[in-house]
Amino acid sequence: RHARDLQELGHVIETRDEPFYAQRLLKTDDEVHAIEAAQRATEDALEIALQVIRDATIRDDTIYSNGSPLTSEKIKQVIHVALMERDCVGQHTIVASGMQGCDPHNEGSGPLQANTSIIMDVFPRSSKTRYFADQTRTVVKGKASDALHRLYDTVKETQQAAVAEVRDGVNGNDIHQRICERFEAAGYTTGPRDGRMQGFFHGTGHGVGLDIHEPPRVGKAQAILRAGQVVTIEPGLYYPDIGAVRIEDMVLVTETGCRNLTKFPKYLEIE
Repeated sequence: RHARDLQELGHVIETRDEPFYAQRLLKTDDEVHAIEAAQRATEDALEIALQVIRDATIRDDTIYSNGSPLTSEKIKQVIHVALMERDCVGQHTIVASGMQGCDPHNEGSGPLQANTSIIMDVFPRSSKTRYFADQTRTVVKGKASDALHRLYDTVKETQQAAVAEVRDGVNGNDIHQRICERFEAAGYTTGPRDGRMQGFFHGTGHGVGLDIHEPPRVGKAQAILRAGQVVTIEPGLYYPDIGAVRIEDMVLVTETGCRNLTKFPKYLEIE
């Protein structure tokens, strides 16, 4: 409609393929520094939140803090306050336990469950630079089942292998397809079951910068990675009868590989 209006006013309209702002694809050193600063704030906030969970107790498979159930909302509040203290703003942060975590976009609500997976996906924006960061970790307060341990180890190993494949000139679709193949080879199939999807049913990653989701996409689409791009690598597996695991790092593509901008450790159980 807007294009037609401009044409009626005598303007010549030319279409342009994605990406619309091509200059944003490759980050300058200053932009990478801004993203890294936001990432350090993200890691600080997540560690503060995890300490609250560590200090909590377990009662009847529910996590308690100061005598009351520890909720997703409370942990998100802890994360958001810590981010604000570091000049960042968090929105739509995910803290989802149990079945909630099996929906990758469920932000989580209510009491957090013990002895099962808790997905924590934090992606704030710096109030100073306006650049985003993005990180996901999966933890269990208490004891994870053997099946959940195996699920976690499979995702962790696959994610690390995918990060190792990132480099200039690689097709993001190839990375995505190899992740799918590794999951299938490990016995983790993807498809509908009991009216909902299970397995690995989202993209592997995306660009990060002034937007939280920007080109290039690492997934089913064909996208050649170029040195200077910042992308996430975040495979996950979701099975209601086992649990949900997603692990996400943010990396800078280089000529010979990539530099991982995420320093936060990967571990499953917290006491």
